[in-house]
Amino acid sequence: MTDPDGVLTVDGAHAVLTFERHLPYPPEAVWAAITDPAERAQWFGATSIDARVGGSIEMVPDGPPLPADRKRMTGRILVWDPPHVFEHEWQQSIVEDGVVRYELSPDGAGTRLRFSHRGLGLRSAGGFLGGTHAYLDRLRAHLDGAPLPDWSRRRAEIDQ
Repeated sequence: MTDPDGVLTVDGAHAVLTFERHLPYPPEAVWAAITDPAERAQWFGATSIDARVGGSIEMVPDGPPLPADRKRMTGRILVWDPPHVFEHEWQQSIVEDGVVRYELSPDGAGTRLRFSHRGLGLRSAGGFLGGTHAYLDRLRAHLDGAPLPDWSRRRAEIDQ
């Protein structure tokens, strides 16, 4: 089961976060927002992407309020199928190695975004649920051309 607020499921010693959201924009626009480094930097943080299977991704998220070296995420691109599927490893010093997947499909006049983060430890997953929700809210605001919600403030609202 998925929903816009996210679902946390346990798979053995690991957890999976899953979100499903409708975005009123065509898949190509959503794809650009999640894969174009200039666009992604606006709602997520500094990003570099070698856009191909086997290519690399590196990001320094805007939140949480930690030193950049603790937030830096690196990985290898596992699936690159524009504008349908983008999947990459998630290697970050503050959490267990995992895999993040964005699946885009047409949904009426918009796009159905299914996001998952697999491989999180049970202790880390709860914190990532609120943080991911806040980032997906920022993605929507970016696509809308609206002011972005502050990541820390939005996460605190979600965690209440």
